[in-house]
Amino acid sequence: MQPYILVMEDEDALSTLLQYNLEKEGYDVAVAADGEEGLVQIDERMPDIVLLDWMLPKVSGIEVCRRLRGRPETRNLPIIMLTARGEESDRVRGLDTGADDYLTKPFSMVELIARIRAVLRRIRPGLAEDRVGHGDIIIDRVAHRVRRAGTEVHLGPTEFRLLDHFMRHPGRVFSREQLLDAVWGSDVYVEARTVDVHVGRLRKALDVGGSANPIRTVRSAGYSLDLEHS
Repeated sequence: MQPYILVMEDEDALSTLLQYNLEKEGYDVAVAADGEEGLVQIDERMPDIVLLDWMLPKVSGIEVCRRLRGRPETRNLPIIMLTARGEESDRVRGLDTGADDYLTKPFSMVELIARIRAVLRRIRPGLAEDRVGHGDIIIDRVAHRVRRAGTEVHLGPTEFRLLDHFMRHPGRVFSREQLLDAVWGSDVYVEARTVDVHVGRLRKALDVGGSANPIRTVRSAGYSLDLEHS
C-alpha cells in the first residue's frame, strides 16, 4: 500500500515539484493551497504524513499544526514543517507546536525524501518499507545491507541508492537524466555518463553465484531492473 502524503503549500511551482518527485518515489500525493483547504482534505481522507508550509493563507501552518494536535483523531498524524524561516527560535516554535520534523527552504528533494522515510519509520513503521525483496534480492534500508540469493552484496552509497530506486520501480525503464535526478538530486550537477559508471559497479556487485544480472540496458532509453528475466 502506497503511503498517502498531503502537501500543504501555497507556492504553485514548489507544490508541483513536490508532487512530481514524491509520486516518482511511489507515494500517493494530494496538494492543498491553503490551510483551510488542507484541513478539509484531512477530514475527507486521513493522510499518512503531512508536509506543511508555515506561511499558508487563510489558516497558517502553525495554526493547522495546533488544530491537528488538538484533535484526538489527528493527534499522532506525522507532520513535517517546510518553511523559509530558519531562525532557531522559529524551529523551536514549530517543533513545540507539534511538528515531527522541520526543513528550511531551500532544501534538496533527496533530503526531504530521507526525512519522510525517517518520520514514517519512527512513527508508522509499517509504512516505511525498510526491508524490501524482489526476486532473489533483499534490500534493508535501515541497516544499508543488500543480499542476493542469500549472499551479502557490498555496495557503495551511490550504488545502494541506485539499487533502492530500481527496487521501488521494478520493470520501469529510467533514462540517465531521470536516474541523475532521482539518485543524485536535481540540485547537483553530475555528468550523465556518470550513471553508466555506477550502473556498471552495481552490475558487478550483483554478479553473485552465476545468476543473470537483473540490470537491463534498454537501447536508446536507459536502464531497468528486470528481475523476471534475470
